[in-house]
Amino acid sequence: MASLDEQAEMSTSSFDKKKGVPPTMGIISMEPLNKQILQPSYANELPLNDTQHGFYGSMINVLGNVCGFFGANPICCCCPNPYKRVDQGFVGLVSRFGKFYKSVDPGLVKVNPLSESIRKVDVKIQITEIPKQAIMTKDNVYVHIDSVIYWHIINPYQSTFGIADVRKALIERTQTTLRHTLGSRVLQDCIENREAIASEVLEIIEEPASLWGVKIESILIKDIQFSKELQESLSSAAQAQRIGRSKVIAAQAEVDAAKLMRQAAELLNIPAAMQIRYLETMSSMAKGPGTKTIFMPYSPDGVHAHSGIGAVGATFSGEIANHHNEESNMTKDTFQAYTIDSTSG
Repeated sequence: MASLDEQAEMSTSSFDKKKGVPPTMGIISMEPLNKQILQPSYANELPLNDTQHGFYGSMINVLGNVCGFFGANPICCCCPNPYKRVDQGFVGLVSRFGKFYKSVDPGLVKVNPLSESIRKVDVKIQITEIPKQAIMTKDNVYVHIDSVIYWHIINPYQSTFGIADVRKALIERTQTTLRHTLGSRVLQDCIENREAIASEVLEIIEEPASLWGVKIESILIKDIQFSKELQESLSSAAQAQRIGRSKVIAAQAEVDAAKLMRQAAELLNIPAAMQIRYLETMSSMAKGPGTKTIFMPYSPDGVHAHSGIGAVGATFSGEIANHHNEESNMTKDTFQAYTIDSTSG
């Protein structure tokens, strides 16, 4: 058996051959990051030279710098740390004495702990569910709507300092627009054209949302609910409609069948066709059990004149009369051989 050192050398060589990847593991490759898919830069700084705060402002700035100098040391816990962290997906808004003057990208940001403050704004795509609401349609039917809105902030300053609560504003605006849009449509239109209704609502709220620094990605109507009585009414109406369509299809089938039967009758009204039908009829009569059948000669003129059946009967009766005159001494059993069983038709 190999020693532990030899086993370690063998495992190390196997790792080295594949650049640190074990033989049983696959190599996971990752494409290089594209700058277009990364978070856009919102870094911007406004000049504050025209702002004068006098002696008090200068004193607070100096004291803040001193406290920040000692607070940057992790050992000193009595002073605030001037370095703040902004996570990926957020933007930092820095204000001095309550006035915004700088926006920063994700990373480590240094601020004055006494005169400056930083607010973090989420710029990721947000998913907000619109609360369920009852809406009356144009045909006076109450429906309950469930919807969702996808949005994200494109102007952190406007969405933070330009409106009190951007999320609540979007919800209220969407609910009002949904009530207005669905109220101008009938119930059937609301059920069939969900995507068109969502697109119409998006077009209406897109303009005010841009003034709030928000971009609406999409609006989806998840569900439309009715009362139980309305569901039963719609189901019965759909069932009646299906029954009506089935009756129309059956009537059309009967009309087509009548047309085909008329064409068949016109085709069969010729001597050749009647002869074929005569032979098929005699063949089917001969298949019955216990039936005695005599095939008589076919007369095309007689069939044509008497619709086929009378001619066969006349020919059959004439031949029986001739046989009776010629052979008067025929026995009863022999005569029965020329008759047809009444049960065979």
